[in-house]
Amino acid sequence: MRSVTFPGGIHPDYEKEPVASRTIRESTVPERIVIQMTQHVGAPCRPLVKKGDKVKMGQLVGEAAGFVSAPVHSSVSGRVISVDRAPHPLGMELPSIIVEPDGEDEREFMEPIENPLDEDPKILKERVKDAGLVGMGGAAFPTHVKLSPPPDKPIDTVLFNGTECEPYLTADDRVMREMPNRVLKGMQIAAYILGLREGVVCIETNKPEAIEAISKECESFPGFRVQPLEVKYPQGGEKQLIQAVFGREVPAGGLPMDCGVMVFNVNTCGAICDAVYEGRPLITRITTVTGHGVQTPANLRVRLGTSISHLLDQCGGFSREPGKVILGGPMMGVAIHDLSVPVLKSVGGVLVQPRDEVLDQGYGPCIRCGNCVRACPMRLIPNELGNYAEKRLWEEAEDRDLMDCMECGCCTYVCPAFRPLIHFIRTARAKVHEKRSKK
Repeated sequence: MRSVTFPGGIHPDYEKEPVASRTIRESTVPERIVIQMTQHVGAPCRPLVKKGDKVKMGQLVGEAAGFVSAPVHSSVSGRVISVDRAPHPLGMELPSIIVEPDGEDEREFMEPIENPLDEDPKILKERVKDAGLVGMGGAAFPTHVKLSPPPDKPIDTVLFNGTECEPYLTADDRVMREMPNRVLKGMQIAAYILGLREGVVCIETNKPEAIEAISKECESFPGFRVQPLEVKYPQGGEKQLIQAVFGREVPAGGLPMDCGVMVFNVNTCGAICDAVYEGRPLITRITTVTGHGVQTPANLRVRLGTSISHLLDQCGGFSREPGKVILGGPMMGVAIHDLSVPVLKSVGGVLVQPRDEVLDQGYGPCIRCGNCVRACPMRLIPNELGNYAEKRLWEEAEDRDLMDCMECGCCTYVCPAFRPLIHFIRTARAKVHEKRSKK
């Protein structure tokens, strides 16, 4: 089938080869697990346990504090040694539950649902909610909320995102290659909850093994098919996928459901399968540990709450003096300040950049070359937004569609003056969000 794509975008060095060939292996259990109460978009969870309590693997330890929230569960069995604030990837200390594993892995899962397609979709949606599922492509939006579009937003199509366009990361690729049946079962359930019996699996053409594995599995799932996409960043953006596959354009300020489409990450679909068929809450995830600064890159199945330092130790530690350790990929990831921060539900990658690869220089004025405008997948004018943000003219930036920016970083990547456009724009967006929340 012919591959498709969207206007704009860039072609960075993808650097996936060193780890793409490595099969998923189990991460060892650390000496302590830090379960953050903030692992999703929305209200933080409320702790349900106290110091000294015994917990089981899969036990609910933090309850959702609202509709846009997702409960959290213990990824190990053991004893609660503290309910306190702990370092979070956001750069601050937030409420957490610290558990000392006992090595027993005594379980407390939910009852499996053997024939989910014979059940009321409301029951399956409740199971997704109880399992604490969130978008595992990085957004961490509660999945049960996404599966609950308002009545005036009918969904006629569902896309499953296996593009994994961020450089270096291969977790989605490995899941599709090694567990295609699990992924398709989750896709089938998500589509069924939305009242659909079909879906399109989107995979970039630089993942031929994944395309082959999912295409073969689709033979057992009538109504599901694979759509190859050209290799381009940010091909995995929801709006870019919808435009590439269907030619539909999400309206400014709108969401995919405004044009009748829902998009789910393939790792999220695997977690849906686990929650429904096994009763397993979201307590582990596949995470890629990679980069030129790590000794032995790997794809690991990680217990949520495992520290980044523990993951790096399992990969042989640093191979060169580290310059940055990033959660996620180099384009949209977040550099962390403390290696004790834990793996959250949204952490699909840990990237180590050596010091000699980290750009350390100032930036110049905009030379109005237009590179950022041509690269922007949202058809914005990033240099103008950056200039307004640099001058703290938040309202002027907002008037020029600031909030439509997806923060993909293409503008910064192509800027010959090395202007930190994405930093300027993120700051401006945060100021606008702050103003709106006060209103």
